[in-house]
Amino acid sequence: DKYQLTAVFKLSNINLRYFVCSTSGKVIGVDINPCPNQPCQLHKGNSYTVNVTFTSNVNSDKSTAVVHGIVGGIPIPFSIPVPDGCRSGIQCPIKTGQTYNYQASLPVKTEYPSIKCVVEWELRDNGNEDLFCIKFPVQIVN
Repeated sequence: DKYQLTAVFKLSNINLRYFVCSTSGKVIGVDINPCPNQPCQLHKGNSYTVNVTFTSNVNSDKSTAVVHGIVGGIPIPFSIPVPDGCRSGIQCPIKTGQTYNYQASLPVKTEYPSIKCVVEWELRDNGNEDLFCIKFPVQIVN
């Protein structure tokens, strides 16, 4: 696990600024790839990898990702191809005190507007409570 975590951080050239929006699990690190500058420039038609390393403070049989772009304070759903966290690098069931490396794909649809926004990424447990919640700034560009 230690070596896997090190590899995640070496993918990015910068320390990604992110904000934790839930105190449920402990977020250890976040990496968006590719993202050479901040805010991350997400090009329409491309796909980006989101890696979150976290320690769970609950047991859960399943995990589901819920992703929004927050524009003017309004959350707008972003669909991701595999919302099931148990198929995104996490071995379920999730156990209290264990550290996990969640990895998912964020496709940027061509119909998205060219705007700056904040991505809110939650991974929820059986009871629909956050295993983690992070926010990071992005700019959607052509």
